[in-house]
Amino acid sequence: MHIILVAILLLLILIHLVKLIYASIVLPWKIRKHFRKQGINGPPYRLIYGNSEEIKQLLKEAELKPIPFSHNILHRVSPHYYKWSAIYGKTFLFWFGSKPRLIFSDPDMIKEVMMNPSGLVIKDAFNPLSKLLLGQGLVGLEGDKWSVHRKIANQAFTMERVKAWVPKIVASTLKELKKWEAESGGKDEFEIDVHKELHKLSADIISRTAFGSSFEEGKRIFELQDQQAVLALQAKRNVYIPGLRFLPTNQNRRLQKVEKEIRDSVRVLIQKNGKSKENPENLLTLLTQASGDNQEGLSVEEVIDECKTFYFAGKETTANVLSWALLLLAVHPEWQARAREEVLRVCKNNQPPNSENLTEFKIVTLILQETMRLYPPAVMLFRQASKNMKLGGLDIPANIEFNLPIVAVHHDTEIWGKDANEFNPMRFSEPRKHLAAYFPFGLGPRICVGQNLAMVETKVILAMILQQFSFAISPSYVHSPIIDWTLEPQYGAQIIFTKINSS
Repeated sequence: MHIILVAILLLLILIHLVKLIYASIVLPWKIRKHFRKQGINGPPYRLIYGNSEEIKQLLKEAELKPIPFSHNILHRVSPHYYKWSAIYGKTFLFWFGSKPRLIFSDPDMIKEVMMNPSGLVIKDAFNPLSKLLLGQGLVGLEGDKWSVHRKIANQAFTMERVKAWVPKIVASTLKELKKWEAESGGKDEFEIDVHKELHKLSADIISRTAFGSSFEEGKRIFELQDQQAVLALQAKRNVYIPGLRFLPTNQNRRLQKVEKEIRDSVRVLIQKNGKSKENPENLLTLLTQASGDNQEGLSVEEVIDECKTFYFAGKETTANVLSWALLLLAVHPEWQARAREEVLRVCKNNQPPNSENLTEFKIVTLILQETMRLYPPAVMLFRQASKNMKLGGLDIPANIEFNLPIVAVHHDTEIWGKDANEFNPMRFSEPRKHLAAYFPFGLGPRICVGQNLAMVETKVILAMILQQFSFAISPSYVHSPIIDWTLEPQYGAQIIFTKINSS
């Protein structure tokens, strides 16, 4: 009996060993050969890690070197694409562990992937450790579950509902700008790291509009999510070894502790604000009403997952876009003047923006569009082939991951002209050259569900800042775009503000 058990154990070990050899040696060799026959090359595959260690090293080196205030940022925020595309062309194959990743910047191929209606293209799977941040909510879901969650989120972020939130956005912004003036000590000129302050403001706005609370009420959740984001990013950049999350490492313990505290805090928020009479149609109320025992509803844990997703994404995206917009206007005073003239004309008697006059902000909209072209919130999108498929004339095996380099496309001189790395909002006054030439919010069925709120919020905040202040870049600002979960200024965004006499 003992001999039989040992034999079975040895057989199981042998089977796993054969599977490991096939997955880490044989299959990568076959995939490389398959793509080479089609003219697609890339950096050499390395056992276990693939090219992940080189990518981490390139990012580390790039992040150590600030650059002049230039919008030519591809080499800093996506150094592996910058390096390898120069060697292998704009479409090439690289490896994250033994996972093959096909990266391409051709708009036709990107459109085909993002708009694919056949179900052949799915969302890439999250690393089990990085999944804790966003992967359990709408961003990481697939199939029927995604459809249910998306339907609820769509109801919450219709333009009609978002416009109804404008007074709350104005109130939060007014409070923030008064705080800036108070902290200036009565001076007409003062310096602020707007990146830091705008994160607080956007956190307050997403709290009030979507969850019926305030920044102070959700402060601990934001602090914990910032901690979780750092830990999850470390996990995302490392090749995941199966079973690693179950080991009692310091990082795993911290991740579990932070996750538990976030979920407990969100649960309290749901109990307190989930059925608010003040705003019965905010996101939290819609999610809570959809929870229940029926198959079409959401469980309490699913509601918590979505709250986590929108708390983090709602804060990050808006704050970073506004930070870049203010920096761009600070170094382009002519566009700042044009935007201010428009705001003062539209918002008569220096009144704050309202839901009726937002569509009149033509120049402001062009500026925000150009900001998101040069500094998109995400620098890369990820998808995956669920089955064998054709793409741009290529035969794609199942499970190949697609990497779509947004920054590379947005800065491509073949698409945008020789001035692709220059700030020129007027380029958006003309029809778009290609649907997939510009996609800061993504494309297709999975396009960012919160884009209405993001655009309305950024317009309102930028308009109110332009009403009250003129501004210039501080000598202390160091231009160092960096990609964490979103594209942000590594050392903050220091801007000198001067009060405008409104009399």
